[in-house]
Amino acid sequence: MSKRDYYEVLGVGRSASQEEIKKAYRGLARKLHPDVNKEDPAAGEKFKEISEAYEALSDPSRRAEYDQFGHQDPAQGGFGGGGFQGDFGGINDIFDMFFGGGGRARGPARGADLEYGLAIEFKDAAFGLKREIEIPRTETCATCSGSGAKPGTKVDTCSTCRGSGVQEFVTNTPLGRMVNRRTCPTCQGRGKRISTPCADCRGQGTVRRRRKLEVNIPAGVDTGTRIRVSGGGEAGDHGAPPGDLYIVIRVNPHDFFERDGNDIHCEVPITFVQAALGDEITVPTLYGRETVRVPEGTQTGTMFHLRGKGMPRLGNGVSRGDQHVRVIVQTPTKLNERQKELFREMSRQFGEDAHEQSRNFFDRMKSALRGE
Repeated sequence: MSKRDYYEVLGVGRSASQEEIKKAYRGLARKLHPDVNKEDPAAGEKFKEISEAYEALSDPSRRAEYDQFGHQDPAQGGFGGGGFQGDFGGINDIFDMFFGGGGRARGPARGADLEYGLAIEFKDAAFGLKREIEIPRTETCATCSGSGAKPGTKVDTCSTCRGSGVQEFVTNTPLGRMVNRRTCPTCQGRGKRISTPCADCRGQGTVRRRRKLEVNIPAGVDTGTRIRVSGGGEAGDHGAPPGDLYIVIRVNPHDFFERDGNDIHCEVPITFVQAALGDEITVPTLYGRETVRVPEGTQTGTMFHLRGKGMPRLGNGVSRGDQHVRVIVQTPTKLNERQKELFREMSRQFGEDAHEQSRNFFDRMKSALRGE
């Protein structure tokens, strides 16, 4: 099945800015993360698809290449498949077949990349943390150092391919000399033969292990952030470099704070008296308590801003977003008779001013409904 267009996967246009791509990925990551959609068996594949799209489009050079060639990467035979692959191993072998080129031997494959989902708390995302994780992965066998041979025994050069790892079949045709290169079936491309295999890895050079790693989560991460641990993936084939490990972050929601990019929003209740007369209130922040001055006559929903009290900007330990405090005026509910009498007295004190304000409000509402 052909791959979907990366822009379509993220739901953005081809002219989308890097910030729009980042925002789209974060929104989808929150919805599609496997830890959130445990009942959806396809959640893992969906999350993998958006992560692959974001990885390609978030890098300007890779994005430019994708815009030009699509999923077909001219250097590697495709971003994720779709390049020509036939019995002769690709387009370079076609040229070798007709023109007798020297060709190239396919060396051992690099190890596969791994992904690890990590859930962290809201404050951990703000301040960063070190976390020990345990992952199952393929590692180079420590007993034979990846050679696949029992320690102390000899590793011989493959007599079939003479150490090249490939076999050549030369045929003269009316079109010229045809050279067909294939991976050596005797040594599977290793170029060596093992007479006495290592008992621990059975001649494979790799073993399966559960490895504990300490990873550093920087301040400012958000749900969907991918942290690359170089060399933390699967071991390479026969001494090839290992793959990488990608830590995919999911930030647990907070009871009080709500995040919007690098800014933080919260709601703080105040009393009717505080709103009417004004007061100083204490507001929690990630960095301690702050005092906010509420002026008299404050209406419910009024916003106050605390500069620099939001989330750190990822990769910049100095700059931070802001905290936006929305005050909610609480209306008294359970009043005793004395309190009720005080409110009645206050209403009488307001007198015509209060009634005039009410009339003005309802007159404006009626005009709006009439379309005036």
